[in-house]
Amino acid sequence: MRRILHVDLDAFFCSVEELHQPSLAGTAFVVAGRPGQRGVVASASYPARAFGIRSAMPTARALRLCPDLTIVPPRHGVYGETSDLVLAILREAAPVVEQVSIDEAFLDVSDDPRPAQEVAASLQARIRRELRLPTSWGVAGNRLVAKIATEVGKPNGLVVVPPGEEAAFLAPLPAGMLWGVGPKTRLRLEPLGVRTIGDLANMPPASLVQALGDHGLELASRARGEDNQPVLDTYEPKSMSAETTFASDVRDGKELRRTLLGLSEEVGRRLRQSGVAGATVRLKLRWSDFTTLSRQTRLAQATDQEKEIYHAAEGLLDATWSTGRPVRLIGVGVSGLGAPVRQLHLFDRGWEEDARLMQAVDTIRERFGQQALQRAADLKAHGRRRARGGGER
Repeated sequence: MRRILHVDLDAFFCSVEELHQPSLAGTAFVVAGRPGQRGVVASASYPARAFGIRSAMPTARALRLCPDLTIVPPRHGVYGETSDLVLAILREAAPVVEQVSIDEAFLDVSDDPRPAQEVAASLQARIRRELRLPTSWGVAGNRLVAKIATEVGKPNGLVVVPPGEEAAFLAPLPAGMLWGVGPKTRLRLEPLGVRTIGDLANMPPASLVQALGDHGLELASRARGEDNQPVLDTYEPKSMSAETTFASDVRDGKELRRTLLGLSEEVGRRLRQSGVAGATVRLKLRWSDFTTLSRQTRLAQATDQEKEIYHAAEGLLDATWSTGRPVRLIGVGVSGLGAPVRQLHLFDRGWEEDARLMQAVDTIRERFGQQALQRAADLKAHGRRRARGGGER
């Protein structure tokens, strides 16, 4: 019998910002991009959620829902560092910890002699005491039920589902809380009278197969609280990417390439920090009509070097973008991640020199900040924007 804990850092980005700006506590605010720059909400405080504001919502719409909303620009580096501190506490307490996102993790405490609820309560108190962060916890015999228990207890809750009571716990909850029941599936279930997870569990198997195919039988199993998936000890991202949405559509090829270079630098730096390299480079473009396309190319060798990432992405851009066509968003990603092993050829010294240069750049930026070193082209572009009156004030 497994004993699984699930932890979620409540409104994580907002909670971190409140540590740095205590005046934000208890107010309606969001961590988001600026509305004039087509920003979206990354995290909303609970007072902001009372107005119907949610993550992934355009910032402009959030402001319409709450005109007095405070907008805080995101600081992803700070959030990552804080997440690492939480993870360190979790790993001290449990032999098996699976981080599934920056603010969420599963713990398998089956071998801990203490009651699982006691372990969860102790960790919840410690994270509050040492890091001043609120967390919500779910305790159950499997991952599925533990995660839903966390959702039920938010914010700052601790919900325990005893063994054998999984189905009874899930039964009255909305069907949409179950893994695999998204908006489209809900629309197909509602004509069948399925509103709750219990309704789904009690559906005749033949009706589920007719409505959803074999996926319906899998959902019925989950609705009964059945889940045998183990907690995995490591979290390995399948890809790393960076993208930007322009404040106004961009038609200039030089600006697109300059932006693509900056994004390639960010992806390369993150790859090196994680000690991995990728074999596939992907370009993402969104046109002014919101149509989005993605193109990718496979490299001869895996890389963590931004120059190679950029050249591959630039080739995809040349093959995809027509001169003058307005671009709303551009992004670059690297997938097929693994150890940064490289087959060097005789007299191939350029790659090693680039690697040493990037290591030096990473060291300087880590010590003095990302703006400590900038490309001359970026400084010239910034100067031209200021001369046109479009720079920062």
